[in-house]
Amino acid sequence: QVQLVESGGGSVQAGGSLRLSCVASGYAISRYAMAWFHQVAGKEREGVASIASDGSTTYADSVKGRFTISRDNAKNTLYLQMNSLKPEDTAMYYCAAGYLVADHLRPLEYNHWGQGTQVTVSS
Repeated sequence: QVQLVESGGGSVQAGGSLRLSCVASGYAISRYAMAWFHQVAGKEREGVASIASDGSTTYADSVKGRFTISRDNAKNTLYLQMNSLKPEDTAMYYCAAGYLVADHLRPLEYNHWGQGTQVTVSS
């Protein structure tokens, strides 16, 4: 059974940093595309960053140069390093895993989801 468990969210001031982690079990993340999404209440879930099985990465324009996605295959863990955080980054952040993903920031491409971790950035 595939499980994804996120951690690392919290409250920070604008300009601060957070590192999110997503520990996977039940499968090897190296074989899957992995991604981070965020969602604000009442709005659609949006892709933030993804990393394909070959290691190639994709970022939403809003986070380019500030966020970095990475994975540690030995630890079966996905990360999102978030720097220079802005109030508009405030959201619930979810990690996701998908197989044979074509559009890497499209939520429907992903089959497995974590429960989410809240990130709040104050001005």
